[in-house]
Amino acid sequence: MKKNLSGPFVLPARDIVRRPGEMREHRFTAPAPEAWGEGIVRVEKDRAIELEVRLESVHEGVLVSGTAETQYEGECSRCLRDISESVEVEFQELFAYPGDETTDFELQDDHVDLETLVRDAIVLSLPFQPVCQPDCPGLDPATGAKLAESSGEARNPIDPRWAALQKLTETAPASDAGLSREES
Repeated sequence: MKKNLSGPFVLPARDIVRRPGEMREHRFTAPAPEAWGEGIVRVEKDRAIELEVRLESVHEGVLVSGTAETQYEGECSRCLRDISESVEVEFQELFAYPGDETTDFELQDDHVDLETLVRDAIVLSLPFQPVCQPDCPGLDPATGAKLAESSGEARNPIDPRWAALQKLTETAPASDAGLSREES
């Protein structure tokens, strides 16, 4: 089944096909054709993707290598604050000549379609549990307030089995608090 050979991720390779050692470089911007990513963060549809691509002719086909840079949006997995971060990935893949069944990518009518290659590289680099900052304290489990905006400390709930002992430490006189085991 032939793919559509037009689109923002399709590059011509006709002038280097079957000419090992030939190389072409491309620098361009392409929009994400759909939202990429299914987790907490994603690259939104039509988000600009900056690409730098090198096409190198080799005996087996065309070796494609390059970088892709874009922005992802989502929310912090700890405090649910909206986040937007840049992501830059490197990719490399051989686009084999037609008839080679051992590769996932194949030249079609002397063109390479980079969409699947770029999408997979970007989606696999998205963080699984993104945070707004490395030391994000998250949410208070009792109130749901963002700890970064409140006192900064979560109150640890007291186990009901130990609640009676908590009352003893609150009512102990100050003179007894400083005594060691030998002194008492």
